[in-house]
Order: sequence, then C-alpha cells, then structure tokens
Amino acid sequence: MKHHQYALTPPIGWNSWDCYGATVTEEEVKGNAEYMAKNLKKYGWEYIVVDIQWYEPGAVSSAYRPFVPLEMDEYSRLIPAANRFPSSANGKGFKPLADYVHSLGLKFGIHIMRGIPRQAVHQNTAIFGTNKSAREIANTNSICPWNTDMYGIDPKKEGAKEYYHSLFQLYANWGVDFVKVDDIAASTLYGTNTDEIMLIRKAIEQCGRPMVLSLSPGPAPLEHASLFVENANMWRMTDDFWDIWELLYQMFERCYKWSKLVGPGYWPDADMLPLGRIGVRSVDGGASNRYTRFTKDEQRTMMTLWTIFKSPLMFGGEMRDNDDWTLSLLTNEEVLHVHKAGYSARQIYRENDKVVWSTKDLEGNLYVALFNIGETTTNVSVSLNELDCIKPKKMRNLWDKTDLGTVEDRITFELKPHASIFVKLSN
Repeated sequence: MKHHQYALTPPIGWNSWDCYGATVTEEEVKGNAEYMAKNLKKYGWEYIVVDIQWYEPGAVSSAYRPFVPLEMDEYSRLIPAANRFPSSANGKGFKPLADYVHSLGLKFGIHIMRGIPRQAVHQNTAIFGTNKSAREIANTNSICPWNTDMYGIDPKKEGAKEYYHSLFQLYANWGVDFVKVDDIAASTLYGTNTDEIMLIRKAIEQCGRPMVLSLSPGPAPLEHASLFVENANMWRMTDDFWDIWELLYQMFERCYKWSKLVGPGYWPDADMLPLGRIGVRSVDGGASNRYTRFTKDEQRTMMTLWTIFKSPLMFGGEMRDNDDWTLSLLTNEEVLHVHKAGYSARQIYRENDKVVWSTKDLEGNLYVALFNIGETTTNVSVSLNELDCIKPKKMRNLWDKTDLGTVEDRITFELKPHASIFVKLSN
C-alpha cells in the first residue's frame, strides 16, 4: 500500500501534549525542535508534533474550555491561534513554523479532531470548492464527549469528501508531514469511525504530500485491525498512557495481543513516553509540573517494551529540561537499532509476572528482553532452545553496552520488581 511507504520504520519524535496540554506556543515548539536537531536528530529522531487545540487562543492546561470561539478561516477550516503562533498571522497558517522545523532537518506534525468545527456549522460557513456549507455536511448527533470543538461528518452528504480534501490540501500547503487524528480510532460514544477514517485516507492521497497518519484514542479494537492497516500508519492500542505503573503493567498484555499485526508502514501505538519534565501546563495523569514518576528501572522497562514491540516513540517531556539519564534513554544506538531493524518480535512466554520477548535483525542477531513486572525480586530465565538458538551465543547488555560472556544453554538474571534486562545474542 502506498501510504505504508511513509513510515517504513516506526515514527519517532516529540509531541507537546504531556508537557503543555492544549497550550503549547510557537516559541516552545521551536525550542524543542532546536533541541532535537542538536541532540537527537543524528539518532533518528525527526518528528515535531503540535498536539490538540492549536486553534484555541485561550487554551489553559489540558482542561478544555467548552464552546469558546476558535480561530477558523472562511472555509470552515481551523487555523492556528495567532496569539500563540505569531508567524501564522495574515493567513500564513503553520507554513512558517513548518518551514522552520524543516530547516532544521526535521519533520512537522499536527493533531486534529475528526469532523468539522461546531462553530462552522452554527455559522453555516462555506466548504472550499463547492456550493455546500458546513451545516449541510455535518452530523450534529456525532459528538465527542470530552471536547466540544467538532461535529462529525456525514460521509453520504455531498460536500463531505470535498471538505476533507480541502482540509488536507491546506495542511499540504503548510508543509505538514504527520497528522494525528483524534476521537476516531475508538471514539468514546461511537467506537471506530470507519467512514471518516476512509475519507481521511483518500484526502491524504489526493493532497499529493506524503503524511504519516496516526489515529487516536485507544484502545483500538482488534476486530478493526485490517481497517487500520489499510488506512493508517499508526493507531493507539491504549487510552492515554501516563507515568503510572499499573498502566505500564497492562501494556504487556496489549502488546502481546497486537504483536502479529506489526509491519513496515503500520504500527500499533503504545502511546507517548511520559519521560523527563512533564505536566508543565497539563493536569492529565496526576500532579502537574513534575519529572516522571517512573523509577529508572520502570523507565528502562517501558523503553525496552516499546522498542522490542516496535511501537512508535513519541517523547512527551520538555526536552530542553532533559537530564543526562533521560537523554541516555533516547540516544542509545544499540537499542535504537533494534527499534528500527528488528522484525518478527514475539513473546516467548509469560509466567505470572515473568515475561520474555525476542526479536531479530537481518544480520542474524537475536535480541531478548527479560522482564520482572511483579512486586518481588525474582529470577527470570529463558533457554537457547526456547529461543530457537542451537549454538552457544555471545551476550551483550544493550542498555549498559557491556559484554556478558558466552551463553551455552540458558540465560538467567535476578531482576528487581519492575526491572528488566535487554540483551543481544550473536555468534
């Protein structure tokens, strides 16, 4: 499928939500882009994504203000709030900011809600290139219960397809490389919005610019896996993920269920990485303006699971406040190689709270992750036979970058609660 070419490896980048909620500004986006270009780009990090409500002039934290005026053009399309994104003034939209991000050698992305602005429907504004209006294509019974910005689109109405085409043509003109569409993969009220997903897929192809399509929120239902593969590049398999151990514990089962539906250009998404300084102006996930509540062991466990499963990696913290430890989680070339080059990942076994996964690369190396997701220190073990390895193997700790000698028969590690180890086996 053509759109799979847009993300042959899992996208990795930064998203503004975990640290700024709905309030991120142009200056903050530029600052994080500059940090990425200087510190992370050489390791493959490339996407800078502006999350929800960039069109809301008075956005505060992650608590949405209901039924407030939004910035919109004459054709029912939301545009950046100029008080937060000054370069967007006078109809320029996100093009100047996207151009700046591109000048750093990075890619630019935005979040949108499915559908058409409610205020466009109430004002009955025009649809670009048609004689139809917003009120004629809206499904006013299709709403999002946690955000009042939009109505859904009635795909059977003349003008619905043209509206989405005009929307993505606008994004193409801005230079958008990545679009995260919300209230669509697993809408709270309506489940998976199949028709709007297909309209968006066609609109991206029509606009002529490659764009990675990410669908939210989750948990995306497994029964719609074919739909997601055929239309998107990534889709959330979980609700919002935060720095809470119970959510990470639950992710092991989610990854297992989706592990056979991972491939070049289509990536089940375990959600953003709540690392570093988060909650700067966001109240979701608990206490605000904090560093991640995950312990160092839990942070490595999360990064190891996301890596071996090949989830997209979207860092959620304010990158300019990263300490050396946080930066080390993002710049380990040996771990990132597995994320990019690994294939055929599988769970070898799960026995209560002992979990072992493996994956391999085209050079014949095998990578094994051993996890203790229980509450007491325990030994976690796996044999070469269980891993389909016949010969003795050299073993290397990927996170610590240390050689661990030769394995003749069995790998065994004593792991503290919530801890893991990620090793490479080679000839």
